[in-house]
Amino acid sequence: MKKILVANRGEIAIRVMTTARKMGIKTVAVYSTIDRNAPHVRFADEAILIGEAPSNQSYLKGDKIIEVAKSLNVDGIHPGYGFLSENADFAELCEQNDIIFIGPKSKAIKVMGSKLAAKEAVKAYDIPMVPGIDEAITDVKKAKDIANKIGFPILIKASAGGGGKGMRVVEKEKDLESQMNRAISEATSAFGDGSVFIEKYVSSPRHIEIQVMADSHGNVLHFFERECSIQRRHQKVVEEAPSSVLTPELRNQMGEAAIKVAKSCDYLGAGTVEFLLDENLNFYFLEMNTRLQVEHPVTELISGVDLVELQIRVARGEKLNIKQEDLKINGHALELRVYAEDPLNDFLPSVGHLSVYKLPVGKGIRVDNGYEEGMDIPIYYDPMLSKLITYGNTREEAIMLMKQAISNYKVEGVATTLPFGKYVCEHDAFISGNFDTHFVKNYYAPENLKADMESDAKVAALIAVKHYLKDQKLLRVPKI
Repeated sequence: MKKILVANRGEIAIRVMTTARKMGIKTVAVYSTIDRNAPHVRFADEAILIGEAPSNQSYLKGDKIIEVAKSLNVDGIHPGYGFLSENADFAELCEQNDIIFIGPKSKAIKVMGSKLAAKEAVKAYDIPMVPGIDEAITDVKKAKDIANKIGFPILIKASAGGGGKGMRVVEKEKDLESQMNRAISEATSAFGDGSVFIEKYVSSPRHIEIQVMADSHGNVLHFFERECSIQRRHQKVVEEAPSSVLTPELRNQMGEAAIKVAKSCDYLGAGTVEFLLDENLNFYFLEMNTRLQVEHPVTELISGVDLVELQIRVARGEKLNIKQEDLKINGHALELRVYAEDPLNDFLPSVGHLSVYKLPVGKGIRVDNGYEEGMDIPIYYDPMLSKLITYGNTREEAIMLMKQAISNYKVEGVATTLPFGKYVCEHDAFISGNFDTHFVKNYYAPENLKADMESDAKVAALIAVKHYLKDQKLLRVPKI
C-alpha cells in the first residue's frame, strides 16, 4: 500500500495521515469548497476538491471519491468515522473497484449496522443481552404485551439507529403508543428505516465499550475497555480508559465477549463492541461500531499501540504480531471532546469565527486537532474542534492534567465544551468514579456551570490586578 485516500476531514483526517506518513505511505485529502483552506488539505501530499459544502454534495459522494481514488492510483481508502465509515455500499464499491477499504468487509458492516441483525448474529455465542424482543415491531397491542411481560420502564429503539435518534424511554403503558409513533417517525426521518424494537430499560447503566482488532488470519484481540458514560443527548463527551469499576475478572469476561461478537460476523480491522453495565455489574451487549471510534486515543495511550497503523496493516493482509497475553494496561487516559457547542444553552452548536485558538502543550497532554486560529466553524458538519487527551500514571494524575490542559486551552469567538469538561473533572461523582449515563441529568445545570465560570473569571481578574500592581511597584524603583 503506497497511497491512501482519507475520505474525511478535520482532526481524524490529520490523525490518519500522520500514521500513514510515519509508515512511508503517501496521502490524498478530499475536501469541500468550504474546507478549501482547512489544515487537513495542506497536511496531505495531494488534495482534490470533491464538491460543495453540504456533506451530501461532497464527503458522502462515494462514487466521486472512488473516481478520484482511481484517477490518482490510490491503493486504499480510510473512511475515518462518520460520513461513509459505516456505509456497506461504499465498502462494497471499494471492493468492486479493487481498492482496499481500510475497515471491515461490507457484509460485517451490514450485519452490525442493524441492531436486530446484530442481535441475531451473536445469539449463538452465549453473549448476555438486555431482555426484550429481537424483531422489528409496529403493532402497538403486541408492543404493550411485550412491555408488560418484561416490565416497565422499557426502551423503544430504532434498529438502524445511533446518536440517540429514534430512542424513547417509556415509563407507563398509557404513554407507549404515542412514544412508539414518535420513535418510528424519527427513525424513518433520520435513517430511512422506521424499524423499532423493544427492550428492558436499564435504569442506572454505565456505557462500557471494548476495542477489538481482527486480522484476516483468524486472530482477534481486545485492547481493554473505555468508560463512556458521560454523555449529553446519548452522545459521549468525556471518555476514559480503563474504567474505574471493572475488576480484572469482569474485564476479561467482557473482552472475551467482545471477541466473540467480532467472530460472529467474520470481522476485519478495528471495531468497538458496546455494552451496558448495570449497578450490579451485569453487562449486556448493546451494539458494534464497525469503524475506528472518536475516543480511540485513550486506548492507544494505555495499551501502547497505534490503532490506525494496525488498521492499515491488517487491511493489507498482514497478521497481527501481538498476542492477547502481551497486552497490559499502563496508566490512565482521559479524553474530552472539544465541541463548538454552548453548554449554557443545552449544548446547541456555536457557529462562529475562531478569533483566538491556542492549544495546550506539555507532558501527558495530546490534542488531536482539526482547526486553527482565524478559521470559521462551518454549520454543515459535526461541531467537534478537537479531542483533548491527557495521560498519567494514575486516574487522579490524568484528571489533574485534564484540568490544567483545559485552563491552558484558549478559544475565543465560539462557545465550547471546555468549561463543561472542567465541571465534570471537579465533580465529586466523577472523581469518586460513582456515576452513570445519567450524570448530566442528575448533576449538571447550566446555572452551576455559569457560577463556576464567573468565579474563575473573578480569580483571573484578581491575579491580573495583583500582577499589574507588582509591575507598577517595580517600575517605581529608582535606578542607582
